[in-house]
Amino acid sequence: MSEATRLTGRALRVTIFIGENDIWHHRPLYTEIVHRAHKAGLAGASVFRGIEGFGASSLIHTQRLLSLSEDLPVAIVIVDSDERVRPFLSTIDELVTEGLVILDDCEVIRYVGREQNE
Repeated sequence: MSEATRLTGRALRVTIFIGENDIWHHRPLYTEIVHRAHKAGLAGASVFRGIEGFGASSLIHTQRLLSLSEDLPVAIVIVDSDERVRPFLSTIDELVTEGLVILDDCEVIRYVGREQNE
C-alpha cells in the first residue's frame, strides 16, 4: 500500500475554477491539471462541470438551451497532505492564467480505493 492510500487526518484541498474551454497545448486545461497531479503522486483529483456561473470577467456562463455561452465553469478538486500539495502549487501557477485557485484545510475521514487485481 502506498503512502497516498493511507491518507487520513489533516490535509489540504486545492480547488481550481477555470472555464471548460480553457486549453493548454491543444488539450483541455483541466485534463492537463489532472494528469500533472497524477504524475506528482497526489492522492486524487476530480473535475466537476458547473451548470452556471461567473467569475472575474463578470460574464455569466450557463448551459441553458438559449444561451450562447458554452464555456461552462469547471472545478478541479485535489486533496492531499500539506507536504505534497504545496510543491504542486507552482504547477498551478504556470497553468492557470485566468480563473480562481483556493486552498483550504480539510480533514480526511476516509480514503479507500478499489482493490487492484494482481
